[in-house]
Amino acid sequence: MRKENKASMATQAAAEPAAAAAAAAEPAAVTAEAARISTDKTEVASASLADRTSAPDDANAREEKARRHDDDPNYPHGLKLVLIITALCLAVFLVALDQTIIAPALGAITGQFQSVKDIGWYGSSYLLTTTALQPMYGAVYKLFNVKLVYLGAVLVFELGSLLSAVAPNSTAFIVGRAIAGIGTAGLFSGSIVILSLTMPLRKRPVAFGLIGGMWGIASVAGPLMGGVFTETLTWRWCFYINLPIGGLAMAIVTLFLSVNRNSADTTTMTFAERILQLDLAGIAIFIPAIVCLILALQWGGTDYPWNSAKIIGLFVGFGLMIAVFAGIQFWKGDRGTLPPRLFRDRNVFFAMLFAFFFGAGFFPLIYYLSLYFQAIQGVSAVNAGIKILPLMLSTVLVSVMSGAVISMIGYYSIIIIPCMVLFAVGTGLITTFGLDTPFGKWFGYQIMAGLGIGAGFQVGVLVVQTVLPQEMVPVGTACVQFFQAFGGAVFVGAAQNLFQNGLIDALDQADIGIDGKRFINSGASQIKNVLQAMGRLDALETVLEAYMKGLRHTYYISVASASCAFLAALCLQWKSVRRGPGVDGDGDGDGDGDGDGDSKAAATPSEASDGALERGEKE
Repeated sequence: MRKENKASMATQAAAEPAAAAAAAAEPAAVTAEAARISTDKTEVASASLADRTSAPDDANAREEKARRHDDDPNYPHGLKLVLIITALCLAVFLVALDQTIIAPALGAITGQFQSVKDIGWYGSSYLLTTTALQPMYGAVYKLFNVKLVYLGAVLVFELGSLLSAVAPNSTAFIVGRAIAGIGTAGLFSGSIVILSLTMPLRKRPVAFGLIGGMWGIASVAGPLMGGVFTETLTWRWCFYINLPIGGLAMAIVTLFLSVNRNSADTTTMTFAERILQLDLAGIAIFIPAIVCLILALQWGGTDYPWNSAKIIGLFVGFGLMIAVFAGIQFWKGDRGTLPPRLFRDRNVFFAMLFAFFFGAGFFPLIYYLSLYFQAIQGVSAVNAGIKILPLMLSTVLVSVMSGAVISMIGYYSIIIIPCMVLFAVGTGLITTFGLDTPFGKWFGYQIMAGLGIGAGFQVGVLVVQTVLPQEMVPVGTACVQFFQAFGGAVFVGAAQNLFQNGLIDALDQADIGIDGKRFINSGASQIKNVLQAMGRLDALETVLEAYMKGLRHTYYISVASASCAFLAALCLQWKSVRRGPGVDGDGDGDGDGDGDGDSKAAATPSEASDGALERGEKE
């Protein structure tokens, strides 16, 4: 028994060192296994991190490539660039001036030609050719020499202005206005295309702001210059003034502009092949379709009842021709006047929609705000131009400043969204104008609206140039400008009808025995004179209230349009102007503008590392 116990104790004693050795070896094994797992985790994390950061690295590489492209020595610099931008600003100034300078001169023109019946055509003939031909110029700039096409547009505008200035009768004047409109259609879009070929994308917002500011300056200067020329010289100087300004712009472009880049690869095409590339069938349908629509809007409710055969026929003709035009565009594809590709791109689509509603809100506001000061406050056209200076100066200031800010921060959405809020709120406050609105209100409300309007002129074209490849920029730019002008044309006509119907209905409800059409035909500054001739000065306040009701209806259009422009701006993706076309600034990683990129590419390094470690632990 003792022997067995001794044997057991000996066995136990021998086992204890072995167990101790095993126990000592166990932590070492655990440590080695932990090290292996840690190594595996690191390898997994590194591989995953490399995969996940490859897209941002690619985007950064493309951004660096875009920056190197910005330093391309072929871009003009210094005084040469300043002169080119000055010439483009002068050309855009002419476009905007020609739309506003004629208003104070209409009385003198119709008086000399004895042509009150033609007064509607003085604006319509210009508007028709300008609006209808804008999309066509996009394809022309894409296929032909940009410099020569631009100079041709300025020359046509100058010829139309000269014919208007020397017109011996009303018919010649209308023809001159139509010819000037043909040139005007290519000036603004051409200026934007030239900027896209002479400046890097990240620097363009400043130049766009300057060009957009020309609209505000011309909107102020137009009525003032028109009134001064008409009262001190002759109404013909409203058109003679275009000749030296346009001539200076042509001289600068001829001498200093050298476009070394083509908007599209057309260097191997003959002239005949380029002509065949144009959407001739689409243009032949599109122009008369737009003419039908604008004539229907101009004539409906004023010259003819809305239910008349002529107005209905114009609308039907427009609908049928637009349907045919749409079919042609799907058939032609990228060679169409309005390529379907543009409408499939989210950013371009909403840029065009934004431009449409922005024009629909801005142009009626400018016209009918001037009428408020002439009719309700009883000032002359020149003084009315002075009283809308708060709106115009704030517009110009923000237009220039917003361009500089966009260039610094790289994104346009952060500017345009709050600006559209100010536009909508400002115009909403303008609807509260009455017969005795104090200085502080009509001054301050205009400033608020102007602060919102200023950024709107450049956003559409900036979006197009940010998201589209260079060969599509001319077409995209022309389409955006078309929709802005189209929105203005459509809603100026709608505002005219709302104003007239509001005035007539208010006087009918007042039942004072005065036909509202008397004041529509007499002009805004003649209300008191008409009543005095009728011996009804006692009805002055009632008539002014009715006039104010009609004006207020037009301001509602601007409020609604500004609100729609705000919604369109919300739908724009956040794209960086610091990167080349197709490079996202929103982290979607795909650069195609559709916003459906792989969200994994946007993962931060810490997120990638954490996710990889979690997967390693599971393994």
